[in-house]
Amino acid sequence: MHRRLLLAALGAAAVSLLPAARASAQGTLNLYCSVQIEWCQAIATNFQRDTGIRVNMTQRGSGETLAAIRAESQNPRGDVWFGGTGDPHLAAAEENLTQAYESPNNANLHSWALKQWQQSGKRAVGVYAGAVGFGFNTELLARKNIAPPACWADLLDPRFKGEIQIANPNSSGTAYVVIATLVQLMGEDEAFAFLRRMHPNVNAYARSGTGPIKAVARGETGVSISFVHDAVTEKNAGFPVAWATPCEGTGYEIGSMSILRGARNLAPARRFYDWALTEAAQRLGFEAGGQLQTPSNRNAPLPPNAPDLSKIRLIDYDFAKFGSAAERRRLIERWDREVGALPR
Repeated sequence: MHRRLLLAALGAAAVSLLPAARASAQGTLNLYCSVQIEWCQAIATNFQRDTGIRVNMTQRGSGETLAAIRAESQNPRGDVWFGGTGDPHLAAAEENLTQAYESPNNANLHSWALKQWQQSGKRAVGVYAGAVGFGFNTELLARKNIAPPACWADLLDPRFKGEIQIANPNSSGTAYVVIATLVQLMGEDEAFAFLRRMHPNVNAYARSGTGPIKAVARGETGVSISFVHDAVTEKNAGFPVAWATPCEGTGYEIGSMSILRGARNLAPARRFYDWALTEAAQRLGFEAGGQLQTPSNRNAPLPPNAPDLSKIRLIDYDFAKFGSAAERRRLIERWDREVGALPR
């Protein structure tokens, strides 16, 4: 009797351990994530639940992530890089820091997502898109009797002295897209003259691209230069935030995804890549944190209240040129010399 009870107990223990053992057998994924933390946590949690693959997630801005991938190139620690502006993904592809992969789910993607994949040598694919614009705190500007900006030219007006925040392009892909946008709109010398003239109106160059719009929502600054979907996210959360896109036209991002060259967990990395391009996975940004980017999967609906890119005056953004590593490095170095070094 005692022997039968012992065998039954051991059998029950073995059964209870099977799910954990099975999950462990599925492997591990080291994920670098460059979208908002709520979205990063949602994709890590849901992918792990759906596949049994354990996810180690690190969240950083796209500029910081690119720097880390370069530093680790001889001994890669990450497997997949999800999200963040497309320019650094293109730079990583050019520098042979990522590897080519063709997902069966490419058939469901918008043409702009596939164009990113083709331009990168099949090393980076678009997962979402969003336009650059202005976010502003309606209550703060009304209290100070300041009319909100409608055009790039408005940002040079003395009424915005100390009222604007933008990110630092050394750490933020958002800020680099702003610089590249201005260069394409105005020409390079005029764009940097614009940035120097705007400098007295800037109270801080934030570390992350979402930092300025969060400061707007908290009433710490009147205006941010941000992706407009982030402004709508803050408005939907109940903050007195509104947004506009520049009358002269504006640039946009193609948030991308790449598998790192030398990935130690290649099979889980490819599985994540395929999963992240599905309709269900692309709903998570909105469902988890109210993110309002345009999904790259044609079957994924545009989130409620999301900015409609078809109604925004977008420039013909040259992703190939401004996504090159040399051009990106050169423009950021010029910003450091001519703008970042200016006294405050």
